[in-house]
Amino acid sequence: MTEEHMPARLYYVHDPMCSWCWAFAPMLHVLEQALPAGMTMTRLLGGLAPDTDAPMPEEMRRYVQSAWREVERRVPGTRFDFRFWEVCRPRRATYPACRAVIAARRQGEAFDRRMTRAIQEAYYLRALNPSEDETLIGLAAELGLDAAVFTRDLNSPGVHRELEDEIARSRAMGVTSFPSLALEDAHGLHGIPVNYLDSRPMVEAIRPAADL
Repeated sequence: MTEEHMPARLYYVHDPMCSWCWAFAPMLHVLEQALPAGMTMTRLLGGLAPDTDAPMPEEMRRYVQSAWREVERRVPGTRFDFRFWEVCRPRRATYPACRAVIAARRQGEAFDRRMTRAIQEAYYLRALNPSEDETLIGLAAELGLDAAVFTRDLNSPGVHRELEDEIARSRAMGVTSFPSLALEDAHGLHGIPVNYLDSRPMVEAIRPAADL
């Protein structure tokens, strides 16, 4: 197959603890169902915040809570459980959740989406902290994963290298925010504007690549 006839690929770059990715989840599902025949979507973890054991500073706590309220205002139907800020010890660390998605994926490709969704629901609807390994291991058990294997893989050097590779790929694409969509076709890589309320503009931007 020549380069000119390689099928187009859509990349979705996200972080499971990104509130805007949570808001985009319903529209992402609609978009996937509307992709042209033969087009595939590759999910990449962008890594929003690296590992840290330090509690989240008060200024950052206020910023994140205001971001949640802004998401609720701009994307109707998106919900958050603000009890999280009372019952958990927030840390500005999303790499553990990203590694959890990779560790889950190792037990089956379908667990990529399922673990991402489980983390989002735990964080935003159940007031659980996905920065903590205990939370992530509990979610793995709820999903029916082999918890012992998941626990072994979660903080393994191999899983962390995979995360670093995905972060590097997303940065090489020029991705600077999450969620992001990028379309790769015979002409190169093109950003697709994310629309939280209507899938049609995204589909219209993607469809021409399917005809190349």
